[in-house]
Amino acid sequence: MKLHTYYRSSASYRVRIALNLKGLEAEHLPVHLTRDGGEQFLAKFRATNPAALVPVLEDGSERIAQSLAIIEYLDERYPESPLLPASAADRAWVRQIALAIACDIHPLNNLRVLKYLTGPIGLSEEQKQTWIRHWIDLGLQALESRLATSPRRGAFCFGDRPTLADCCLVPQLFNAERFGMALDAYPTLRRIEQACNILKAFQNAHPANQPDAE
Repeated sequence: MKLHTYYRSSASYRVRIALNLKGLEAEHLPVHLTRDGGEQFLAKFRATNPAALVPVLEDGSERIAQSLAIIEYLDERYPESPLLPASAADRAWVRQIALAIACDIHPLNNLRVLKYLTGPIGLSEEQKQTWIRHWIDLGLQALESRLATSPRRGAFCFGDRPTLADCCLVPQLFNAERFGMALDAYPTLRRIEQACNILKAFQNAHPANQPDAE
């Protein structure tokens, strides 16, 4: 397997965690998202993913973009150490946590959105930071409320083993702190993050531990 990745991409971070939790190895092919205008826009990479986004997983003849699609592919193709629960209701619950992050929070602080805000829209750096913190805070408040009161939560988002939801939560909290946000208002999320980061699978996936880290 090969993974087109960028050390600070939270979507790539999700997939690295999933690969590690499942004990799978993939050759990492770094795509620098800011150097020389962004290597993701080069013709060579656009041939791999016309959307010019990472991550992309290559597994034999299969080439898959979108982090959640990649993780669910890995879970179905390599069912050991499953990242989704057994029952349909529990799987839906885990997916709603993952999708709340991947669809509602993350896209609004994605690099290409932020560059558009300070480029064509003309926002200042301060206004951009206000935008980032507003949307992350709104999403994390909802997650904190849902997870704090759910009987499905254990040490992790669901029960006492990591799932797809944790693969999404930890990178989003990393992003929040990278943008200067304090996370004291989300004690449940912080406890889950701490439980995750004890595990080697999460430690080894951390942006600082990637070969292309700067």
